[in-house]
Amino acid sequence: EAGTFAMAAAITNGDMELLGARMDGLKSVFDVLAKAGVMAEETADGIRVRRAKDKLIGVDVMTEPFPGFPTDLQAQMMALMCVADGAAMITETIFENRFMHVPELIRMGANITVHGSSAMVRGVKKLKGAPVMATDLRASVSLALAGLVAEGETVLNRIYHLDRGYERLEEKLGACGADIERVKKAA
Repeated sequence: EAGTFAMAAAITNGDMELLGARMDGLKSVFDVLAKAGVMAEETADGIRVRRAKDKLIGVDVMTEPFPGFPTDLQAQMMALMCVADGAAMITETIFENRFMHVPELIRMGANITVHGSSAMVRGVKKLKGAPVMATDLRASVSLALAGLVAEGETVLNRIYHLDRGYERLEEKLGACGADIERVKKAA
Protein backbone atom coordinates (compact mmCIF):
# COMPACT_ATOMS: atom_id res chain seq x y z
CA GLU A 1 0.00 0.00 0.00
CA ALA A 2 2.86 2.43 0.67
CA GLY A 3 3.77 2.73 -3.01
CA THR A 4 0.15 3.29 -4.00
CA PHE A 5 -0.38 5.97 -1.35
CA ALA A 6 2.90 7.66 -2.31
CA MET A 7 1.53 7.93 -5.85
CA ALA A 8 -1.80 9.19 -4.51
CA ALA A 9 0.07 12.02 -2.78
CA ALA A 10 2.04 12.73 -5.95
CA ILE A 11 -0.91 12.72 -8.36
CA THR A 12 -2.98 15.05 -6.15
CA ASN A 13 -0.05 17.32 -5.23
CA GLY A 14 -0.63 16.33 -1.62
CA ASP A 15 1.67 16.06 1.35
CA MET A 16 1.33 12.70 3.08
CA GLU A 17 3.15 10.79 5.78
CA LEU A 18 3.04 7.03 5.27
CA LEU A 19 3.10 5.81 8.85
CA GLY A 20 5.10 2.63 9.41
CA ALA A 21 6.49 2.61 5.85
CA ARG A 22 10.19 2.14 5.18
CA MET A 23 12.25 3.35 2.23
CA ASP A 24 14.52 0.32 1.96
CA GLY A 25 11.94 -2.02 0.41
CA LEU A 26 10.74 0.63 -2.03
CA LYS A 27 14.04 2.21 -3.10
CA SER A 28 13.44 1.67 -6.82
CA VAL A 29 9.97 3.21 -6.56
CA PHE A 30 11.19 6.31 -4.74
CA ASP A 31 14.13 6.64 -7.17
CA VAL A 32 11.66 6.78 -10.09
CA LEU A 33 9.33 9.13 -8.20
CA ALA A 34 12.27 11.46 -7.48
CA LYS A 35 12.99 11.69 -11.23
CA ALA A 36 9.30 12.52 -11.72
CA GLY A 37 9.57 15.43 -9.27
CA VAL A 38 8.34 13.77 -6.07
CA MET A 39 10.19 14.08 -2.77
CA ALA A 40 10.24 11.27 -0.24
CA GLU A 41 12.04 11.51 3.06
CA GLU A 42 12.20 9.20 6.02
CA THR A 43 10.68 10.50 9.23
CA ALA A 44 10.68 9.08 12.73
CA ASP A 45 7.32 7.45 11.99
CA GLY A 46 7.50 6.54 8.31
CA ILE A 47 7.96 8.32 4.98
CA ARG A 48 6.81 11.83 4.04
CA VAL A 49 5.86 12.17 0.36
CA ARG A 50 5.14 15.38 -1.55
CA ARG A 51 5.96 16.98 -4.85
CA ALA A 52 9.30 18.73 -5.10
CA LYS A 53 8.01 20.78 -8.03
CA ASP A 54 4.60 22.08 -9.04
CA LYS A 55 4.47 19.81 -12.09
CA LEU A 56 5.18 16.12 -12.45
CA ILE A 57 7.78 15.13 -15.04
CA GLY A 58 7.34 12.23 -17.44
CA VAL A 59 9.88 9.47 -16.75
CA ASP A 60 10.49 6.11 -18.37
CA VAL A 61 9.82 3.05 -16.23
CA MET A 62 10.72 -0.60 -16.74
CA THR A 63 9.35 -3.26 -14.42
CA GLU A 64 11.91 -5.68 -13.04
CA PRO A 65 12.17 -8.34 -10.35
CA PHE A 66 13.03 -7.06 -6.86
CA PRO A 67 14.91 -4.81 -6.21
CA GLY A 68 13.80 -3.23 -9.51
CA PHE A 69 10.58 -1.31 -10.13
CA PRO A 70 7.71 -3.62 -9.14
CA THR A 71 5.16 -4.75 -11.70
CA ASP A 72 2.53 -4.35 -8.98
CA LEU A 73 2.99 -0.55 -9.12
CA GLN A 74 3.16 -0.23 -12.91
CA ALA A 75 -0.53 0.68 -13.36
CA GLN A 76 -0.40 3.29 -10.59
CA MET A 77 2.74 4.81 -12.14
CA MET A 78 0.96 4.94 -15.49
CA ALA A 79 -1.91 6.91 -13.92
CA LEU A 80 0.66 9.32 -12.50
CA MET A 81 2.36 9.73 -15.88
CA CYS A 82 -1.00 10.48 -17.51
CA VAL A 83 -0.92 13.94 -15.89
CA ALA A 84 2.85 14.56 -16.03
CA ASP A 85 4.58 17.05 -18.31
CA GLY A 86 6.12 15.27 -21.27
CA ALA A 87 6.16 11.63 -22.26
CA ALA A 88 6.95 8.41 -20.43
CA MET A 89 7.64 4.96 -21.85
CA ILE A 90 6.39 2.28 -19.48
CA THR A 91 7.75 -1.18 -20.24
CA GLU A 92 6.32 -4.30 -18.60
CA THR A 93 8.88 -7.11 -18.48
CA ILE A 94 7.33 -9.41 -15.88
CA PHE A 95 3.81 -10.27 -17.05
CA GLU A 96 1.95 -10.24 -20.34
CA ASN A 97 -1.40 -8.46 -20.60
CA ARG A 98 -0.65 -6.03 -17.77
CA PHE A 99 -2.06 -3.05 -19.68
CA MET A 100 -5.76 -3.83 -19.17
CA HIS A 101 -6.21 -0.42 -17.52
CA VAL A 102 -5.10 1.49 -20.63
CA PRO A 103 -8.48 1.60 -22.45
CA GLU A 104 -10.14 2.86 -19.27
CA LEU A 105 -7.50 5.57 -18.73
CA ILE A 106 -8.00 6.59 -22.37
CA ARG A 107 -11.75 6.85 -21.67
CA MET A 108 -10.76 9.42 -19.03
CA GLY A 109 -8.79 11.45 -21.58
CA ALA A 110 -5.32 9.92 -21.23
CA ASN A 111 -3.02 9.83 -24.27
CA ILE A 112 -1.53 6.31 -24.30
CA THR A 113 -0.33 4.13 -27.16
CA VAL A 114 0.55 0.48 -26.52
CA HIS A 115 3.20 -1.32 -28.58
CA GLY A 116 3.63 -4.90 -27.36
CA SER A 117 5.05 -4.81 -23.85
CA SER A 118 5.52 -1.02 -23.81
CA ALA A 119 3.13 1.88 -23.46
CA MET A 120 3.94 5.44 -24.51
CA VAL A 121 2.17 7.83 -22.17
CA ARG A 122 1.97 11.48 -23.17
CA GLY A 123 0.85 13.62 -20.27
CA VAL A 124 -2.34 15.64 -20.59
CA LYS A 125 -3.37 18.81 -18.75
CA LYS A 126 -6.49 17.22 -17.27
CA LEU A 127 -8.23 13.88 -17.09
CA LYS A 128 -12.02 13.82 -17.19
CA GLY A 129 -14.36 11.83 -15.03
CA ALA A 130 -15.98 8.85 -16.73
CA PRO A 131 -17.58 5.51 -15.94
CA VAL A 132 -14.71 3.00 -15.95
CA MET A 133 -14.42 -0.71 -15.31
CA ALA A 134 -11.77 -2.46 -13.25
CA THR A 135 -10.32 -5.60 -14.81
CA ASP A 136 -7.94 -6.54 -12.02
CA LEU A 137 -6.53 -5.30 -8.72
CA ARG A 138 -3.82 -3.07 -10.15
CA ALA A 139 -6.05 -1.64 -12.88
CA SER A 140 -8.70 -0.77 -10.31
CA VAL A 141 -6.39 1.21 -8.07
CA SER A 142 -4.81 3.05 -11.03
CA LEU A 143 -8.30 4.14 -12.11
CA ALA A 144 -9.08 5.26 -8.56
CA LEU A 145 -5.91 7.39 -8.55
CA ALA A 146 -6.77 8.88 -11.94
CA GLY A 147 -10.25 9.62 -10.65
CA LEU A 148 -8.79 11.65 -7.78
CA VAL A 149 -7.57 14.30 -10.24
CA ALA A 150 -10.15 13.95 -13.01
CA GLU A 151 -12.57 16.81 -13.64
CA GLY A 152 -16.06 15.59 -12.96
CA GLU A 153 -17.28 12.32 -11.51
CA THR A 154 -15.53 9.02 -12.04
CA VAL A 155 -17.52 5.86 -11.34
CA LEU A 156 -15.33 2.80 -10.86
CA ASN A 157 -17.25 -0.40 -11.55
CA ARG A 158 -16.32 -3.94 -10.50
CA ILE A 159 -14.56 -2.80 -7.34
CA TYR A 160 -14.44 -6.32 -6.00
CA HIS A 161 -11.05 -6.41 -7.73
CA LEU A 162 -9.96 -3.47 -5.59
CA ASP A 163 -11.23 -5.08 -2.41
CA ARG A 164 -8.96 -8.09 -2.95
CA GLY A 165 -5.88 -5.98 -2.23
CA TYR A 166 -6.96 -2.78 -0.49
CA GLU A 167 -8.96 -2.68 2.71
CA ARG A 168 -11.27 0.36 2.98
CA LEU A 169 -9.35 2.31 0.33
CA GLU A 170 -12.12 4.90 0.02
CA GLU A 171 -12.01 5.54 3.78
CA LYS A 172 -8.24 5.94 3.80
CA LEU A 173 -8.23 8.27 0.78
CA GLY A 174 -11.20 10.16 2.21
CA ALA A 175 -9.28 10.70 5.45
CA CYS A 176 -6.59 12.39 3.33
CA GLY A 177 -9.12 14.77 1.79
CA ALA A 178 -10.25 12.85 -1.29
CA ASP A 179 -13.84 13.25 -2.44
CA ILE A 180 -14.54 9.54 -2.76
CA GLU A 181 -17.35 7.26 -1.65
CA ARG A 182 -18.47 3.69 -2.08
CA VAL A 183 -21.95 3.45 -3.54
CA LYS A 184 -24.25 0.50 -3.96
CA LYS A 185 -25.35 -0.24 -7.48
CA ALA A 186 -29.11 0.20 -7.91
CA ALA A 187 -30.90 -3.13 -8.30
